[in-house]
Amino acid sequence: MQRLAHKSSSSVVADAAATFQKRRKRLVGRQCRRSHTTSKYSACDVVDGVRSGSLSAKDVMAMYLDRIERHDDKIRSFISVGDRQTLLRQAESVDQRVARGERVGPLAGLPVAVKDNLCTRGMPTTAGSRMLEGYVSPHDATAVARMRQAGAIVVGKTNMDEFGMGSSTENSGYHVTRNPWDLDRVPGGSSGGSAAAVSAGLAPCALGSDTGGSIRQPSHFCGVVGLKPTYGRVSRFGLLSYGSSLDTVGPMGTSVRDVSLLLETLSGGKDPLDATSSDRAPFAERGVTGDVDGGSAPLRGIRVGLLEDTLGDGVDGKVEGVVLRAAEHLASLGAHVDRISLPSFSYGLPAYYVIALSEASSNLSRYDGIRYGARGAGGTLRDAYVHGRALFGAEVKRRILMGTYALSAGYYDAYYKRAQQVRTLVTRELQASLQTYDVLLSPVAPNAAFRIGEKTEDPLEMYKGDLMTVNVNLAGVPALSIPADVVDSLPVGIQLIGRAFDEASLLRVGHVFEQTNSSCLSMTKNSFII
Repeated sequence: MQRLAHKSSSSVVADAAATFQKRRKRLVGRQCRRSHTTSKYSACDVVDGVRSGSLSAKDVMAMYLDRIERHDDKIRSFISVGDRQTLLRQAESVDQRVARGERVGPLAGLPVAVKDNLCTRGMPTTAGSRMLEGYVSPHDATAVARMRQAGAIVVGKTNMDEFGMGSSTENSGYHVTRNPWDLDRVPGGSSGGSAAAVSAGLAPCALGSDTGGSIRQPSHFCGVVGLKPTYGRVSRFGLLSYGSSLDTVGPMGTSVRDVSLLLETLSGGKDPLDATSSDRAPFAERGVTGDVDGGSAPLRGIRVGLLEDTLGDGVDGKVEGVVLRAAEHLASLGAHVDRISLPSFSYGLPAYYVIALSEASSNLSRYDGIRYGARGAGGTLRDAYVHGRALFGAEVKRRILMGTYALSAGYYDAYYKRAQQVRTLVTRELQASLQTYDVLLSPVAPNAAFRIGEKTEDPLEMYKGDLMTVNVNLAGVPALSIPADVVDSLPVGIQLIGRAFDEASLLRVGHVFEQTNSSCLSMTKNSFII
């Protein structure tokens, strides 16, 4: 392909888009072209095009950098973006290797946005906190390293609730990210910046982290696909910890095939740098997201459990309607759908917050201005502590205090120990239900994206929004958020929950649903503000 190094950025973007339209039909046998966003490309499109030589990685990178420059002043999905010339040189290097016929990685030339709590060598990593402002990690998180080894290029670091503590990205220490579907609404959290970047077409895919729903809920709010893998499937090394027994790194993209493609790279087996990583064989995408014939009952033999505990009181009627229609659609594809109830389901939310906040209290104790974090100018130890810890935001301070209280002498048995007992009960019930059913179906959240500032004065109301997602983290099983419909001009997703380390079955069901759901496929750029 002709090099465009001397052309203007607008000419580069125009040529890249024109080339893509001419070459798109040549990318046969792929289901990744049906995406939910304004992005010119899905992750699959980029990878297929760059590896085949029909797309220039440099042109693609230039297009996304120009989109960030034009639109992110409104969305504010990024905290930091890489140096333009450095990123273009990295992309051009991929083009040169392809032109020479050299072997390139499975994600060659793919721009990826990375949540700012994943360490990135040579780039700022702040976890959305002023406590770590200016910190540049000397190493990559394992998830980031695997992406880079596969040929992906980190385009920037996305905004998030400080240290992952929040459900709206309003708790960032830097700025509030806005939902691309409606700039007056939140993108969800804590991976709101990653979801907004993919939704607005500022990146074809992104990495996020999920402690209690932080990949799935923003994916639901922003109309993208988000996967929370099985705990241990993806290494946590280099992820700044919030709740160590709950945190999971996962992919976000424009289609189920996008996240399947990324998971294949992320799940590299046992990581010697993370004792909690699994030695299970890495996930293999091949055959999971192939062609779908909606008229041949592609889900025949699949059993789906519709969680009644996630419907009814407290759930927006329109959101419930989307989930019920999704259940009907799955049945029309040959799946057997039953309504089921898990008696301990509602206990998961309070147990989760006791466990997560207790672990956060321990994990964040290192940010004292001496070992980690900003150091004050005062001359005494007390001055250093007071200055450093004052940089935490209000929500982080609230959660540290509650976690410390739950772990204090005289209260440990009443709170933390009891919460762990409830966790065992929730896990057993979920695992038992997944012995009978291949996947479980529920809403992702009780409502669609809410307005900025609507819940900031009521933390408990914000916490209640995690009811449908936290049990998945307590049990360590995988779950997928897929856009299912648009209600009142806002996307609404569904959550599919699968068996531990069986992401293949979960993604296959999600892929069939996505490719046969007319409401899902009708999400077009006309629904967006940019």
